[in-house]
Amino acid sequence: MRTGTVRTKVKFDENWGFYKGELQIPYAVKGGMTGGITDTGALREGEWLDIAFNDKGMGEQQLEWTALSLPHDWCVEQQYVPDEMLGARDGSHGYLPGGTGFYRKTFELPADAAGSKWTVRFDGVSGTSTVWVNGHLIGSHHGGYIGFSYDLSDVLRYGGEGSNVILVKVDASECEGWWYEGCGIYRHVWLENTDRLHVAEYGTYITTPEVAKEQAVVNIRTRLRNDYTECLPVSLRTVIYDADGMQICAHSADAFADWHAETEIEQSFEVKQPMLWDTESPYLYKAESTVIYEGKELDRYDTVFGVRSIRFDAEEGFFLNGEPRLIKGTCNHQDFAGVGVALPDSLIEYKLRLLQEMGSNAYRSAHHPPTPELLDMCDRMGILVMDENRKLDSSPDGLSQLERMLYRDRNHPCVIIWNLENEEVLEGTVTGARILKTLADRTRRIDPTRPTSAAMNHGWNENGYNDVVEITGYNYGHRDTHNIDIRDHGLYPERLMIGSECASYTATRGIYEDDPIKGYCSEYGTNIPSWGCTPQQAWSDLVNHRFLTGVFMWTGFDYRGEPTPYLWPCINSHFGLMDTCGFPKDSYYYMQAVWKDEPMVHVLPHWNWPGSEGKPVEVRVFSNTETVELSLNGRSLGEQQADRTGYLSWEVIYKPGELKATGKRGGLAIAEKAVVTAGQPYQIALFPDRLEGRADGCDTIPVRVAVLDKQGYVVPAADNEIRFEVSGAGGLLGVGNGNPSSHEPDKSPLRRAFNGWCLALIQASAEAGSIQVRAVSTGLASAEVVLQVTAE
Repeated sequence: MRTGTVRTKVKFDENWGFYKGELQIPYAVKGGMTGGITDTGALREGEWLDIAFNDKGMGEQQLEWTALSLPHDWCVEQQYVPDEMLGARDGSHGYLPGGTGFYRKTFELPADAAGSKWTVRFDGVSGTSTVWVNGHLIGSHHGGYIGFSYDLSDVLRYGGEGSNVILVKVDASECEGWWYEGCGIYRHVWLENTDRLHVAEYGTYITTPEVAKEQAVVNIRTRLRNDYTECLPVSLRTVIYDADGMQICAHSADAFADWHAETEIEQSFEVKQPMLWDTESPYLYKAESTVIYEGKELDRYDTVFGVRSIRFDAEEGFFLNGEPRLIKGTCNHQDFAGVGVALPDSLIEYKLRLLQEMGSNAYRSAHHPPTPELLDMCDRMGILVMDENRKLDSSPDGLSQLERMLYRDRNHPCVIIWNLENEEVLEGTVTGARILKTLADRTRRIDPTRPTSAAMNHGWNENGYNDVVEITGYNYGHRDTHNIDIRDHGLYPERLMIGSECASYTATRGIYEDDPIKGYCSEYGTNIPSWGCTPQQAWSDLVNHRFLTGVFMWTGFDYRGEPTPYLWPCINSHFGLMDTCGFPKDSYYYMQAVWKDEPMVHVLPHWNWPGSEGKPVEVRVFSNTETVELSLNGRSLGEQQADRTGYLSWEVIYKPGELKATGKRGGLAIAEKAVVTAGQPYQIALFPDRLEGRADGCDTIPVRVAVLDKQGYVVPAADNEIRFEVSGAGGLLGVGNGNPSSHEPDKSPLRRAFNGWCLALIQASAEAGSIQVRAVSTGLASAEVVLQVTAE
């Protein structure tokens, strides 16, 4: 037995080779192929090898491997094409090709690494993946949204035994969902090392059955895995630390760990004057689980958790720590401009921060489990999460994916609902109810502390379907004259319900007239799908009916695929409150007005309308003040009472100049917003999200790029092509502009502005230093910014 704490978990993202295309690797009839791309061993000859078949012939081919680091999405690197015969997916997936690709990595381990457990963990692979290690076929996995792992201990080589190779085939020729899913190993990969006696995978389960200001009870169940060949006496020491790293309580428990089995130990703790996890103050504790054998540590495992209580009420909605809380949520897919679905962690945090700045306090991962890092961030940032199962599926694989989501995510205080399905065809049917009940029962067995739900768009009251979950989700419950959800509350007053998907408001940033040729939708909301509604209706329904619990607006961001209402040339949706780059649309500011208390006012449209002099223009204002006064070139156009769930409207005869909205309380101006008629494009301006990054080879800084006139005003219709020159301790990861019909490459130093703006993603290198970012365009004054990259 090896002694000493051996658990390590290292990011396995660096130094991969990538090959785009198909390679035939037939199934081996005997274990341990030698040579070729599935192995680093020497080629061997012999009749017995011919019988076993190996891929040694592959080693003779001249394959071109592209060096890269994970996460990686090769789909976004392709060209848009509206032709399935050329390998492209349809519009729902963004008209980009799928296909097959291979990832290969070599690595070495020291001789003393033998005898312990080595596990490779994939957080997410978009497509069906097949893994070989040192010539051994390890396994295949279908499903791109939940992680999976393999024990590699037996097949690895240690010390002088030789080098190791891991080969991953990703078949992304088929799709799971009806949105852009990307292709490849698009989430992190980890290499984990433990003693043979260790805390099992996702082996702790922390609950807080009693929560009060004076004291909280914390229960911890810990599963120990013993892969030795004898039953061993073991001690589990669990210490709880506060956010400052101070120990607040500790317990030890002794047990006999059965061999080649798991043993569960339950412990209970009392935390005095607990700091509660809340959306306003997301306080986190840490439980440290130490496995001890004969006085020596074999394993140490950390679990972050929060102390909080949740409750749902059929009349008053959601309660957090006993306090009523409106759920102000958005639905989101996981892609972003410039990177597809392969988001560096810093970009995930950037997106969450933009949502919080809008006033959102909740996130629905549509329609699949999110990446693990997103939940870690929501824990830290105080964002509530509806964690979502991929689909209505009680097959062995479907149940396995559900269970892995539950075990992985059940310690996160941010998670408040397990959503088990979305808009399935079988909603309201007898068969569907049976499947849903199986999923719900399995969920309650693994985690009974949170309610289950189903996000339904039909069948709410048929065959007892929604009776098998605690919360009924209404996707677009506003439909029909009197609203389906409001009607159903009268019929079923004890039913818990939530606005699981709301609005579907189609708008293109900076566009104020529908354009079917270019594929643009007016921000005035003149082209809303039949099932959709305005953000104003979705929010006012909740404000007037607390039993609706909350809203999850469709969507926080535009996303690739599912173009609506137009198909080609559109390659992404128009539903977002922000575009694919995170640039706000006007509806973003409506949500900010109703979701935040800080005084604000927003006016639309922009004020550049050449040729419209003397013609009326509808001006709308969103504000959370008492009144709003509108003025044009210093002349008042009147003052109106603000509508906290709607908007104000003026008909203004267009004249160039300054249009200003002033928000007032008690007659005093407390907020204002002006739009000014801009001149011709003159210069570029760069607005980095921050000026410093981490030298980890991953940290990515979004740089917003604006086209300004000579006076420094954004030119609202500017479409100048910008070229980016990046040098120093970083590089250009990708570009975007939020144009739903742009077919420009995301991996390019060139990008046109769309309605005045575009975006550059600057990724830090692994070495400290400075990054020089320069943006140039013919006829415009260039701009430059210097970013600092510091060692971690």
